[in-house]
Amino acid sequence: MPSHLSARLSLLNALGTELTEARIRLLEAIERDGSISQAAKAVPLSYKAAWDAVDQINNLSERPLVARATGGAGGGGTRLTPYGKQVVALYRALEADYQSTVARITAALDQGEASDIEGFRRLVQRLQWRSSARNQFHGRIERIAGDGVESEVQVRLDDATVLAAVITGESVENLELAEGVEVLALIKASSVMIAREDGLRISARNQLWGEVSRVHEGPVNDEITVALPSGRSIAAVITRASSEALELSPGVRACAFFKASSVLLARPS
Repeated sequence: MPSHLSARLSLLNALGTELTEARIRLLEAIERDGSISQAAKAVPLSYKAAWDAVDQINNLSERPLVARATGGAGGGGTRLTPYGKQVVALYRALEADYQSTVARITAALDQGEASDIEGFRRLVQRLQWRSSARNQFHGRIERIAGDGVESEVQVRLDDATVLAAVITGESVENLELAEGVEVLALIKASSVMIAREDGLRISARNQLWGEVSRVHEGPVNDEITVALPSGRSIAAVITRASSEALELSPGVRACAFFKASSVLLARPS
């Protein structure tokens, strides 16, 4: 196990480009303050940059690291999940004295929790991939169907969510895609549309229902973030006029939908 983890530690310098010290401090501040705005100031980061960082980490992780709490006696807020606390602890442990500390953590883990270290390694690896696509989701291929020219690839993100991507048969071969293979699904925010009506008939293959968590207003377009029940989130860029017409605001139930042809798939080389 230590030698296997040493290979991950070769990513330490590269890790600084994505799972940075600033992002770890952001997670620690979220746990301390229970507020994303207060945590962003402590790092410091802009409010939007802080949420973008949290969204990316949550979307690429097998389990959310940060959870949004709504209502209740405390009036809601933001907190780290138990897995989020473990990721921060592992990062700090590896940073301080990776070899001996990881050995102690591994020995202390209860049986059945050792996979959490492997999950941490995979999260670090995924965070090294760079793309201009605002939405990035990790999943496993569940099914591939097609006629050789085009194929529909179904990617399972979690128990409740499956994305459909339509790509060429040549791409399936080049990427060596098969059932069970891990991939990243990439979707540009400009390809995501928003609806609010239940039962709306639309041709888009992918329809993800959730709750609007943020509206970032711009002079022409708004960026709408929809929090999904799984703890992931998806962003859409729509016109300001459309945002106003739909009366989008935090807490509103909404559907983020997009074509299967708008989903790109990637694998590490």
